[in-house]
Amino acid sequence: MGQYWSLLDQYFPPKSNWSVDQIPDLTGRVVVVTGGNTGIGKETVKALLTHNAKVYLAARSRRKAEEAINDLEKQTGKSAIFLELDLASKAKIRKAAAEFLNKEKELHILFDNGGVMWPDHKELTTDGYDLQWGTNVVGHYLFTSLLLPALEAATHTSPDGKARVVVTSSSAAYLYTINWETFVPGPGRDKMSSFDLYSQSKFANVVFARELGRRYGAKNIVVTAVNPGNIRTDLQRNVSSIGRYILNLMLYPAPYGAITQLWAGTSSETADLNGKYLIPWARVGECRPEANDPELGQKLWEYFEQETKA
Repeated sequence: MGQYWSLLDQYFPPKSNWSVDQIPDLTGRVVVVTGGNTGIGKETVKALLTHNAKVYLAARSRRKAEEAINDLEKQTGKSAIFLELDLASKAKIRKAAAEFLNKEKELHILFDNGGVMWPDHKELTTDGYDLQWGTNVVGHYLFTSLLLPALEAATHTSPDGKARVVVTSSSAAYLYTINWETFVPGPGRDKMSSFDLYSQSKFANVVFARELGRRYGAKNIVVTAVNPGNIRTDLQRNVSSIGRYILNLMLYPAPYGAITQLWAGTSSETADLNGKYLIPWARVGECRPEANDPELGQKLWEYFEQETKA
C-alpha cells in the first residue's frame, strides 16, 4: 500500500518550497535539454535561458525546434541553440553527440527530458525497438554515454565542482518493472499494452539513473531521476479526445512540470542527491523498491552496452 499512498501524494503535491526564481546565475554553464521544443522541456529551456545558461535545445524536428527557439527568444531575449537529435535512431544519436562535442568541450547539465507516450502499438524505432523503449530508454542511455567526456570535463569549471544529469521519469514508473521479452516485436510485447510499455520505460529510466549515478558519482557527476508531476503537454497527443478531457481534470500546466527537474539540475540543495528519485514539487521521494536493486541496474547496464556497441 505504501507506494500507492506515495502516488496519491504525488498526484496532489503540496505547494513547492522552491521556485525557478531561485535558480542561480548560470553564466558560463552549458546545458542540453532533449525534447526541448515543447511542454516540460520548453519550460525548462525558458528558465535556463532566463538565468543566462548556454542552452542546446535537442529535438528531432528542425521546424518545431526553430519555432520554439524563436518563441523563447521573444519571451527571454536569449536564444537557444538547435541540436538535431532523433532518439529513435542510434545513428542519428551518434551524429548529434558528435556535433555537440565538436562545438563544446564541457557539458554542465544534461536534461534527459524527451520521450514518447502511448503511441500506436505497432510503432518501432529505426533500429527495430518498441518505440517507447528505444526512445525513452536506449536512446537516452546512448546519448548520455557519448556525452560523458564533456560531463566529466565540466566538473572542473562548475562552481560546485559537479556536473549533473537529470532523467525525466514519471509516476508511471510505479506501475510496471521490466519484462525482458518485450523490447522488440514478439509474443511478449504483443501481450503488453502501450500503457504498460510506457510504464516499463519510465521505470527503466529510474534504474538507469541510479546505475549511472553509482558508476559516475565518484567522478562528481550527480544523477537524479525525476517524476515531473501530472502535466498537461503534447505527450497526450495519442490520447482520445474524451481521454484528454478526463486527464485535463487532474493535470497541471507545463511550467509546474519543469520545477522539480530544474531544482535537480541547478539548486545547491540537490548537489548531493546522487542516485535519488525526486518527486513533485522539488522533493526527495522513493520509487518502487525494485528500482533500487543493484543486480537489476547491472543487468540493464550490460544490456545497454551490448545493444549500443559500435
